[in-house]
Amino acid sequence: MKVLAIGAHPDDIEFGCSGTLAKYRNKGDEVYLIIVADGGMGGDPEVRKKEQEISAEIMGVKELFWGGYKDTLIIFDKPLIDLLEGFLRDVNPSLVLVNYPEDTHQDHERLSKATISASRYTPKVIFYETPTSIGFNPLIFADIEETLKDKIKCLEAHTSQFHKTNIPGSNIVDIAIATARFRGTQARVTFAEGFAPLRYFLP
Repeated sequence: MKVLAIGAHPDDIEFGCSGTLAKYRNKGDEVYLIIVADGGMGGDPEVRKKEQEISAEIMGVKELFWGGYKDTLIIFDKPLIDLLEGFLRDVNPSLVLVNYPEDTHQDHERLSKATISASRYTPKVIFYETPTSIGFNPLIFADIEETLKDKIKCLEAHTSQFHKTNIPGSNIVDIAIATARFRGTQARVTFAEGFAPLRYFLP
C-alpha cells in the first residue's frame, strides 16, 4: 500500500502521525511525504529542510516532496489544489493523512481544506492533530507503543524546533508523549495517535 502524509510545515507530520507512518513502514508499505511550506518563520529554511530530510530517513520515507510555499502564505486556492492533485496523481496513495482543518494556524487550516478538495477520489483520508488543533475529536486510533521511539527520534531530528513550544519547562517530545499517552487512554492502549476521518472505507 502507498501512504501519503501531507504537512503544512516541517515537523507537523512528526507530531501528528509519525508513529503510525513507522508502523506502515514496518509492514512494508511505501510512505511518502509532502511538506508544503519551508518553515522559514520558525528558523532558517535550509536548516529546517535538512532536519526534515533526516526525520524522513528515520521514518523510512520512500520520497519527500516540497510544495515551495513560504510560511503563513499558504492560500486556499486553485493553484494549491492543482499542486496537491499533481502529487496525488504521481503517488496514487490508498491513504492520505493531513493537518486537521480546525486550527489556530492559518497554514494548517488552508492546507487541510485544499487537501479535502484535491483528495476527493482517494479512498481513505484522515486528519491528524498538532498542538494548535482546535476541538480535535479522534474516532480512529493507531497503537504506537512499538513505534513511539521512532516518533521521538523524528521529533528530535528537528533540533531547531525542539524547545519552541511556548510552554515553560516542556519541549516538543514532552508534549508528544503526553498526547500519545492521553490518546492511548482514550483507545485503551498505552500510547496512541488519534485521527479524525474525512472518508475511510473498511476492508
